[in-house]
Amino acid sequence: MFNCAQVDGYEPTPPVPCSGDERAAHAEIFYTNLGIKTVYGGDEAYYLPSADRVHTPVFEAFRDAASHYSVLYHEGVHATGAKHRLDRDLSGRFGSEAYAMEEIIADTGSSMILADLGIATRPRPDNAAYIATWLRVLRSDTTAIFTATSKAQAAVDWMHAQQPSNLLNAAA
Repeated sequence: MFNCAQVDGYEPTPPVPCSGDERAAHAEIFYTNLGIKTVYGGDEAYYLPSADRVHTPVFEAFRDAASHYSVLYHEGVHATGAKHRLDRDLSGRFGSEAYAMEEIIADTGSSMILADLGIATRPRPDNAAYIATWLRVLRSDTTAIFTATSKAQAAVDWMHAQQPSNLLNAAA
């Protein structure tokens, strides 16, 4: 990561300000364009690979819109790992290195896409539990963060590729 001032020849385009409601509406449209089957309800959020389906609590169950989209896009990044999308290993169980890597990918990818959408989030209570499992992987493999970030970027690129070309420009 570099500050834009550190990159020769890069001229950032200043974002056009928009309201929180506009950002939320844009996030909804962006997610819908992914075509990922999503079930709203219950009190847990997860991606179910066997059914290729995201489950998440209803919007009103979250403290704010940013929290909702943070969870929705985290699970959406997991869904990009399906065989017919980016074909990542989704077989890991909680506590395993494979699970930890997939969680790093999902959290990193979600953060990237939310930044693209102009949505700022706060850490979730479950972030600490995930990070504890990440540390073992990151300590044992000094290149793991690069692998995870690369896969997160691939997920974000896939999500952007599902959008009409003018969608991000309209929300920027």
